[in-house]
Amino acid sequence: MTKLIVVAFLLLHTSDSSSSSSSSAPGAAGMLEPLFQYIDDHQNQFVQRLKEWVAVQSDSGDHTKWGEVERILNMTAVRIQEMGGTVEFADVGTHQLPSGETVLLPPVILAEFEKDPKKATLCIYGHVDVQPAKMEDGWTTDPFNLTEIKGNLYGRGATDNKGPVLAWLHAVETYQAIEKEIPMNIKLIIEGLEEVGSYGLLELTRKRNDSFFADVDFIVISDNVWATRTPALTYGTRGSSYFFVEVDGPKLDFHSGVYGGSIQEPMSDLIALLGSLLDHTGKILVPGVTDDVAPLTEDERKLYDNISFDLEEMKSVAGVKHFLQDTKEGVLMARWRNPSLSIHGIQGAFSEPGTKTVIPKQVTGKFSIRHVPNMDPPDVERKVKAHLQQVFSTLKSPNRLRVTATVGAKPWVANLKDPQYVAGQRAVREVFGVDPELIREGSTIPIAQNFQEETGKSVMMLPIGGHDDGEHSQNEKISRRFSPKFVFHFLHVSQSVWMSVRESGLGWEGAGLCIH
Repeated sequence: MTKLIVVAFLLLHTSDSSSSSSSSAPGAAGMLEPLFQYIDDHQNQFVQRLKEWVAVQSDSGDHTKWGEVERILNMTAVRIQEMGGTVEFADVGTHQLPSGETVLLPPVILAEFEKDPKKATLCIYGHVDVQPAKMEDGWTTDPFNLTEIKGNLYGRGATDNKGPVLAWLHAVETYQAIEKEIPMNIKLIIEGLEEVGSYGLLELTRKRNDSFFADVDFIVISDNVWATRTPALTYGTRGSSYFFVEVDGPKLDFHSGVYGGSIQEPMSDLIALLGSLLDHTGKILVPGVTDDVAPLTEDERKLYDNISFDLEEMKSVAGVKHFLQDTKEGVLMARWRNPSLSIHGIQGAFSEPGTKTVIPKQVTGKFSIRHVPNMDPPDVERKVKAHLQQVFSTLKSPNRLRVTATVGAKPWVANLKDPQYVAGQRAVREVFGVDPELIREGSTIPIAQNFQEETGKSVMMLPIGGHDDGEHSQNEKISRRFSPKFVFHFLHVSQSVWMSVRESGLGWEGAGLCIH
């Protein structure tokens, strides 16, 4: 993985220094050898550092663990400072929790290394918070104790996103250690709340658009994975909103043998509410929520034809007998370009092993909706709340209903005719001998759309993780071995495209690059 990043640095340097792709390749290959040798010699050290980072339980979904989020941010800052970088902890304000409590948000790291005005500027964006993980969720190994099995490193955050963040830092370290000049200026934006919607980062981007982002022209995001075993370029993500449905009833938990059958139970109300959200086919039943979904064009439909998605293999991987759709195209569209609603859990209900005959006094259901173009998160929130209130009114319940929403991240779709996508496709063909799969990502990376809207920069997603890395799932992993060949050729081919754009006078001066 670190080798891949080093190649990215080197090829950007090559693209700045030569307009001839044929003449630059041999020199680049020779320059790589000492860099790769250092990486190989220090692989165990790099893995140990990732182990230390994975051990920090920086679950941003639980605000009581935001101290751990700040701890990993401090570790990140210390590492950058040890390498000679300057660090600012940017204040991003406060956030109101569903309970109504207002809390301070963990800061965002803005960092940079020594600048040369003659060089292009590379901005690296990453996050060091993680999803929740417990052994009882079904992990084979302790999720916060990085464990190597057959060349794979298992642990929460290994691929999403602590591993990639460290890879960029290790790449800078490699240049410094062998006293080779880093071919561009380096900036970093590291946050700790990506998994809950990047609270405060949009406002920070707006505030620093004319300063921190001023010399960044091109944004690449590497916080996702291939969809299959075939190389891919990602051109879109879904947005998301997360909802809490709280039903509050008696002032105490009651014995079901004493009160059962004589009161309207909060749990029964909640089940009725959750059951009204979607049907057995996965269709969202909230009126009007899907009305604004962008129609499928013929050009978009054709993108699915050559994706090597094997339904039977994916059934085996997922451990399911069938999907809700019958075709490859149907399954992929359901995962990538259509909205979905998922119910995640119920807080306050008895969920431990054994029996407990209790009527809980208060329960909170949790679900999310994945947005797609042209859905608007505030509009979705209004429609969901109105629907739940209407359903609750039909129950004639004496209990109290409270619905709150969080995240509200917009979907993102790139322009496949953008020069960097043209370059990426050419690079895949040269390296792998196949056309890349042009895919979307069903998950949400809020900063992609925010960067595109607020900075006006061109945004691309370049997946580097394996299709089976299991981000957000049990047994999340990352491989020790990431081939640099693709990124080498991607940036090598990109050079000629970028030069053409520059010579045409259409922009992208300096070819600044921001990578997540």
